[in-house]
Amino acid sequence: MNDPVYLVLGAGPGLGLATARRFADTGHTVVLVGQTDEQMEPLAAGLREQGATAEGLGADLTDPAAVATLVAGVVERHGRIDVLHFNPSAWREADVLHLTPDQLFEDLALGVAPLLPAVQAAVEAMPAGSRVLVTGSMAADKPSPAAPSLGIQKAAVRNLVTSLDATLSGRGIRAVAVQINGSLAKEGPFAPPAVSAALHAATIRSDDEWTAHVGYDG
Repeated sequence: MNDPVYLVLGAGPGLGLATARRFADTGHTVVLVGQTDEQMEPLAAGLREQGATAEGLGADLTDPAAVATLVAGVVERHGRIDVLHFNPSAWREADVLHLTPDQLFEDLALGVAPLLPAVQAAVEAMPAGSRVLVTGSMAADKPSPAAPSLGIQKAAVRNLVTSLDATLSGRGIRAVAVQINGSLAKEGPFAPPAVSAALHAATIRSDDEWTAHVGYDG
């Protein structure tokens, strides 16, 4: 049987990499997806140097066909997806008097919409016990007046997780949004290692104790 697979969309050198390392430590094959192969492959190489099985891939997450093709490729190579982690978001400093509808839809196309084609392409390869994990943010409840788009993204994707969990639970697959109620930092309880531990802990809960939303307060 193939090793369990952790796939993160919107990976980077901070939280995405730290969470990938956490899952690699529990025996998962890791697939890191960011903007380009050139950005992701060094991160994957670092994990391989630490003994993990890892690959780094680039994709335009705002292109539904590209997302579906990427996920299908992961399934073809590895046979399964056990944790699908949705981590991207768009930061735009434009208050509500200056944010345009086109800009808002552009941000939603990165911070929310790609979760749909990703799950749709992965679901048949996700065995019972698999998880959809979404990185949430306090911006969903306390948006920055200077950058309201992020709050809209995080509120929308949190809502989407509720629907995903209800829809997928009959397959034995659960979805969770972990809301990080603090600003990411280099050290302390909101540093990537600590937050990644909370993300990991949220995914390994049993169905009996499952909730679709978990808050992390540090």
